[in-house]
Amino acid sequence: MRKHHLIDLNDLTKTQWEQITELAIRIKNSPDKYADSCRGKILATLFYEPSTRTQMSFQTAMLRLGGSVIGFDNPQNSSVSKGENLVDTITIVSGYADIIAMRHPVEGAALAGAQYSRCPLINAGDGGHLHPTQTLTDLVTLASEIGDLNHLTIGLCGDLKNGRTVHSLIKALSHYKGMHFVLISTDALTLPDRFKEIIRASSNTYEECCSLEDAMSSLDVLYMTRIQKERFASEKLYNEQKNVYILTPDKLTSAKPELKILHPLPRVDEIAMEVDNDPRAIYFRQARYGVYARMALILTLLNAGVSEPVLKGISHGQHCKNPRCVTNNEPYLKSAFVMDGGLFHCEYCDAPLLL
Repeated sequence: MRKHHLIDLNDLTKTQWEQITELAIRIKNSPDKYADSCRGKILATLFYEPSTRTQMSFQTAMLRLGGSVIGFDNPQNSSVSKGENLVDTITIVSGYADIIAMRHPVEGAALAGAQYSRCPLINAGDGGHLHPTQTLTDLVTLASEIGDLNHLTIGLCGDLKNGRTVHSLIKALSHYKGMHFVLISTDALTLPDRFKEIIRASSNTYEECCSLEDAMSSLDVLYMTRIQKERFASEKLYNEQKNVYILTPDKLTSAKPELKILHPLPRVDEIAMEVDNDPRAIYFRQARYGVYARMALILTLLNAGVSEPVLKGISHGQHCKNPRCVTNNEPYLKSAFVMDGGLFHCEYCDAPLLL
């Protein structure tokens, strides 16, 4: 992993995240054994964007481990409102806490913060880029509910363009064998090409379709996502996409009896409330698994040693052209590009280097 941080789940090896998953399941089965594991430790939750599940599950995780929590859930209630930059906030807070969980609306902000943090930093979501702890939650959920994660057909439905949970999950599940991804979205919200390339490079397969009903009968897992209003440039563009995919009991008629329906939550209207009573709907259990996943991650990172620099790439004398990249919002940061799939990509936000 990058130092002792978690920015991208792929900073860990498959073996490492399976060890975290196994630890999460042990914690779930025997929580009392871990009740004092973080006694005297402090978690700082720095949430520059609204959150319920992720923020509260991190707080719950640390409290159940016997630790304490500091932080903010609105940057306007911190010195950020006075113009303090990301580096200064991280430098100060990492001197107070033993571990940080940070959510930020700008892509690559977690990696930028990790360069200046004196303690482990966890990416709790950076814009529409990545959400590795949600993916850990998803892996713990699937391992607990299904077992073997190989040879599955996974339907991903909704905002595949901006959905950081989808992006992280595809990167993780591409490490397993015989995976087939069914990408269900409108033309405007299709999965970015760089994630399709990850699937192809892993020797797994995918197909794209616009009909949830047509895909339903083949699925082992259905991962629903909301259309993310906050990622759209205008209300008009958002209104053109919302309500396109709504999962109702009627649409589950052709689904397998053993189908697992997941959702990272919050939902808006993409899953009818009547579906909640279907035994195949496990998204509320999924949210509970998130506490155990984050408990396991906190313990793992607090016990990890420093092993390598945070940044691996070089600038090539270029600057990232992605306007949502942290390097375009925090101008003191130096650009860094790494080779991925035969092309150079921004190390912060994964955008391709356009020469």
